Amino acid sequence: MNVEAKKIAFIGTGVMGRSMAGHLISGGYDVVVYTRSKEKAEALLAQGAGWAGSPGEAVRDADYIITMVGYPKDVEEVYFGQEGILENAKTEAFVIDMTTSTPTLAKQIFIDAKERQIHSLDAPVSGGDIGAKEARLTIMVGGDESAFEACLPVFKLMGSNIIHQGGAGAGQHTKMCNQIAISTNMIGVCEALAYADAAGLNPEDVLKSISSGAAGSWSLSNLAPRIIADNFEPGFFVKHFIKDMEIALDEAERMGLDVPGLALAKEMYVKLSESGEENSGTQALYKLWKK
Repeated sequence: MNVEAKKIAFIGTGVMGRSMAGHLISGGYDVVVYTRSKEKAEALLAQGAGWAGSPGEAVRDADYIITMVGYPKDVEEVYFGQEGILENAKTEAFVIDMTTSTPTLAKQIFIDAKERQIHSLDAPVSGGDIGAKEARLTIMVGGDESAFEACLPVFKLMGSNIIHQGGAGAGQHTKMCNQIAISTNMIGVCEALAYADAAGLNPEDVLKSISSGAAGSWSLSNLAPRIIADNFEPGFFVKHFIKDMEIALDEAERMGLDVPGLALAKEMYVKLSESGEENSGTQALYKLWKK
């Protein structure tokens, strides 16, 4: 593949999107970015990215179009309408939504894109700000196998664990599995640290023992040290995690599946958000034990 000939439109340059787009520029792609607040894209513009004033303008000549926005309503906004992606993308372009959104919306984008001879993939990610910065994201992909293979060189610049999960919507369903597993794990991480504190233990020493044993998890290794350091800056926003849990709960209800652990975690995160922590990182759940 001649990377120099391939153009990428990247829409959404927040905490994770900024690093992801940066890797694509470093990989030799011609990248044009659009985000609501241009100041969030300044570092990418300095790195060589072009700027577009709307999603439609960004995608007109793009071979690959990547979206990494906040909520399903934001996905709808950038994909549909006169100035949206599908109305302005060229035939045979690849649209890749890496936002955590709903499987239903992923399927709708796939159907509408196919009618326009545009290839569509839903490819949500896991790994937070650290994974994005280090290009070690887990990428869960739904859509046609041929489109997945065509986009694999792009994915490999942003992630290290990239798996095609099935047809349209399968990537989003897989991300829901990821968020369900994380939701109750974060409760366990916080309770363990609160217990260590109450028992008068050194939390750093406790972490050395338990993070490499059977209790080990990504959250324990990466977010527990932030809790100990009183660092509650977002690698992933509380408000976005609540959105993800709501999607998972809705999908589980649709399938007739009872998920009491997820329901408890969502209740706790809503309580945290209502206390003013909606823009903190998910590790801020620990604050419920320190009131």
